[in-house]
Amino acid sequence: MRIRYFYIVLILAYGNLFGQSYTDFTNSFTSLYRASSLDSSAKAAFVNQWFAQHHVPLIAEDSVLFLYRGDAKSVAWMGDFNGWGYQKDFQNKGKKIPNTPIWYLKCSFPKNARMDYKIVVNGVNWVLDPENHQVQWSGVGGGSPNSELRMPEWREDAIVHERPGVAKGTLKRDLLLTSKVLGYQITYSVYLPHGYEALGKLPVVYVTDGYEYMLPELGNMVTILDNLLADKKIKPIVAVFIDHREPINRANNRRMEELSMNDKYLRFFAEEFLPAIEAKYPVDSKPSGRAILGTSMGGLTAAYFAFTRPDLFSMAGIQSPAFYTRPQIYSVCDNPNGQKIKVSMTSGLVNDASEGSRKMKEILQNNACDYHYRENNEGHSWGNWRNLIDDILIDFFGNP
Repeated sequence: MRIRYFYIVLILAYGNLFGQSYTDFTNSFTSLYRASSLDSSAKAAFVNQWFAQHHVPLIAEDSVLFLYRGDAKSVAWMGDFNGWGYQKDFQNKGKKIPNTPIWYLKCSFPKNARMDYKIVVNGVNWVLDPENHQVQWSGVGGGSPNSELRMPEWREDAIVHERPGVAKGTLKRDLLLTSKVLGYQITYSVYLPHGYEALGKLPVVYVTDGYEYMLPELGNMVTILDNLLADKKIKPIVAVFIDHREPINRANNRRMEELSMNDKYLRFFAEEFLPAIEAKYPVDSKPSGRAILGTSMGGLTAAYFAFTRPDLFSMAGIQSPAFYTRPQIYSVCDNPNGQKIKVSMTSGLVNDASEGSRKMKEILQNNACDYHYRENNEGHSWGNWRNLIDDILIDFFGNP
């Protein structure tokens, strides 16, 4: 669903806000202040009981009460809502309830928002919210978990969860290809739909940051493909997941070099990778059957590949694109007389890529491209991207 705005407001009062009733929310918060007047033993019992009876963060309508209990000199909350510290005007510092170990921050967010966050204790210790069991893994390579804030109207797409009885495709993992163009080996994996042996040549999507798109804690795209095919929402397709990590040293991720409008990397695709895949697997070798998909720098690369080489790719899946890193991408895509590319682009509105994505949307409109553009109240996170993978695949490969 498209949403044209995103707002963040620090709540300064305990009563009704914007005409909405927050009685339970307010009463629950106010009751915590009773702890400040109790003796030590009664205080500990009261606080433990309160936290046992409430889900933290406390949420009502558009209001959020973040809470942390523990000895600390300072407590702050970092997350998508303040650009992980880059948005300086967001008041993220917690206040302490007197004579208690309880810190709090009250905020207001859109009712359908979903955001990652962590708690920063004493300015240096970044920790998960110990009161919140909801976690979203994030970071390059799926490096670390964040706590997850889910507002009342946010819904996770059921398509992302494995279902019993669904026929599973074949996944060939961690295949190697030695590139003369790049001068090193690359790793990739290939998803083949159930029963592919009898299906002939199939459309194919090439997925940058493929390791993350495959990882269940991040993109979980293999499960999404199985479910979409079982529901007959898309035609049978092959997916090729490119891993940018060095095969013998997975800590060395080459994505920032490979995905930065790198002409050598595009040559590798054109001269080596596509021919190698087409020689081994039943994939369509025509551009009309090829898509390129990626997020962030991978979204930049998807636009660059498709608009630079429409003889290779006719479809570009672009999620939260890092267009700001290479603003020349706008002129690359701004060619009204060029071949029309099918584009499916998504962006979050919470300190994500909506500014650059909207600029690109105008270019696509002027060029009369076949495009879909979706925004949501989320940040630069796999919780955002995973929920929209199915929409992109349906845009490209959907059954009539």
